Amino acid sequence: MGNKLVDEGVSQPEAERDLWQEVVDAATEIKAGGGKRTLVAPRSEVARIRLKSGLSQADFAAALGVSEQTLAQWEQGGAAPSGAAKTLLRIADRHPQVFLEAAA
Repeated sequence: MGNKLVDEGVSQPEAERDLWQEVVDAATEIKAGGGKRTLVAPRSEVARIRLKSGLSQADFAAALGVSEQTLAQWEQGGAAPSGAAKTLLRIADRHPQVFLEAAA
């Protein structure tokens, strides 16, 4: 097709790229099973527990009785949950059905 970048502010190697062909090649590779999947492990125990529950940050925060901002800080390691919150997190981890029923 030949869709090349034509812009004076673009470096020569970038201007010579055929972006459309790169997209077509990538789609062909994915269809052929050559695409790579990468599983990313949660960075914190709190994030792992929330993902295990299947709840969004908003729903999980509401179930714990904390704000979304507090939950986000716990997940990012900027703050640590209190004793009571740690207990609820253990329940959510060990007995997710009980936690979900209590949160409903």
